[in-house]
Amino acid sequence: MWSLFCDWLMFVYELADIQRVTELLLMMIKMKVWVLLLVLSSVLCVSTDGLYEMNSISGCSDTVGEDVLILDDEVVWYADFNKQKGVDSLPAFADHPHWQEGMYEEAVANQQICRQNLKVARSAMKDFPKELDAPDSVEIYTIVNVEIGVQNTLICHVTGFYPAPVNVTWSKNTKKVVEGTSITVPLSNKDGSFSQTSKLDFVPKGGDLYACTVEHVALTQPVTKIYEVEDVESILGPAIFCGVGLTVGVLGVAAGIYLFIRGRK
Repeated sequence: MWSLFCDWLMFVYELADIQRVTELLLMMIKMKVWVLLLVLSSVLCVSTDGLYEMNSISGCSDTVGEDVLILDDEVVWYADFNKQKGVDSLPAFADHPHWQEGMYEEAVANQQICRQNLKVARSAMKDFPKELDAPDSVEIYTIVNVEIGVQNTLICHVTGFYPAPVNVTWSKNTKKVVEGTSITVPLSNKDGSFSQTSKLDFVPKGGDLYACTVEHVALTQPVTKIYEVEDVESILGPAIFCGVGLTVGVLGVAAGIYLFIRGRK
């Protein structure tokens, strides 16, 4: 698949002249951006199969930074500033482009520029109140249909919040779970809010109770969503009852037909 894509990317940051800086600040003031400064660029690559859109997102706050490469709404690369390396999130079977070399170093340099621009923006926006939007949706569901004893994955999808990120914790039967959990980087929605997804690998067992708890600066208290694994007996009970009832019904009809025929002879 990747052999069909463009083998290069261009990241263009044109903030050198005062006019463009002024335009950027005015735009940010209009959007009431306070904590997070984002620089977006898009590159369209055309292959024989159609049109693909590739975006890069570089952002920062006082405490965290983000540098992500997105292809058609899927994250294909991101900078992990905690582990100080770039992470290729493409699946193992995909072709891994060589242009990723040097991208982490470029991401680090972009963070320095971003924080400098953030200081300028904060100075220009010092009289604006901080914008806080709590998540408008938290959903929990499994990635495939549940089979008792067969490994599955729980998804906790959070969207509509600002600023990023959210904090998601998992629990099983009220006990905190860390092993088998993961969370994506925040992705920007069209309205300027963010979405983030956390996952938990688990083996379903009847009666187990799982919960994902979401924390955000705009929430007065955490939001918790519950997922309960149905007990095998509660699933099989009604099915067995219906099966027995159907069998008795069929036998009753057969007996009635037999007696009717004998009575006519």
